[in-house]
Amino acid sequence: MNEGHRVILRETRESHSSKGINAMTTAHDIDLPTVLAERLTNTHPDVLRELLATFIHTLMGAEADALCGAGYGERSTERTNQRNGYRHRQFDTRAGTLDLAIPKLRQGSYFPDWLLERRKRAERALTTVVATCYLLGVSTRRMDKLVETLGITSLSKSQVSVMAKELDVAVEAFRTRPLDAGPYTFVAADALVLKVREGGRVVNVHALIAVGVNAEGYREILGIDVSTAEDGAGWLAFWRSLTARGLSGVRLVTSDAHAGLVAAIGATLPGGGLAALPHALHDQSDGDHSEGVVAVGAHPAAFGVRSTRRGIGCCSI
Repeated sequence: MNEGHRVILRETRESHSSKGINAMTTAHDIDLPTVLAERLTNTHPDVLRELLATFIHTLMGAEADALCGAGYGERSTERTNQRNGYRHRQFDTRAGTLDLAIPKLRQGSYFPDWLLERRKRAERALTTVVATCYLLGVSTRRMDKLVETLGITSLSKSQVSVMAKELDVAVEAFRTRPLDAGPYTFVAADALVLKVREGGRVVNVHALIAVGVNAEGYREILGIDVSTAEDGAGWLAFWRSLTARGLSGVRLVTSDAHAGLVAAIGATLPGGGLAALPHALHDQSDGDHSEGVVAVGAHPAAFGVRSTRRGIGCCSI
């Protein structure tokens, strides 16, 4: 998605019929970046810490460069000061404590008061932006908003633009990281329909999400992607990207039985025969009990899966 998109924080669930996809708005609003931040905290605290540290150090470095009148190590006639090492401070986040390296200046001093004097506010703002950038990518507009929220006034538009490009590389590296902690025996996939504002109009896009259980038994966010496709092409591209990154060993997939998702799994996973059982993927109270894709390459009975009236009773491999 480009930076012209703006997410409207209302979740809609997909209700699938033989004629296509119909969006049904749930009775509650969600803040998807907050939900994603919680998922990252629970499943990837080390990754969230690393991304937070990258964002914070990039912001501090850009601010120190602005005070020096030139970039770090850059030869410039406009330079008025120089870096002089670092001093370390600890910063607590929901994902753990960060060891921050704060730039020191040869003349005068630099102190990131926007971070260390308003810690809780800064932590919330940074975590939300990190999660949003993970989902939608880093853009100059999002970084502008973060800088404004944190109260940083010393950065120019060009500095924010350069910073956004640097951070986008770091975020993309995690989004496309090798999935080398498999086999991922269990995988759950879902799609949230988000309303976004694009070019002055509101359109629906799909946030495709896959979470797997790795070889050590821990949940891991395998991938998140935003697609405008409603014909299954988005799901196919999503699953192809997961397998290209190393997704393997999948024996059980839980999701709703959207035809495009079923076809994508069958086309990309080894032994892609699928079996389905009724289950309530979404809130039991909303009455939406879609079919659930539960087994890859075998009948559910082979995995000890039992169907119940309300959904999947139990499964074991």
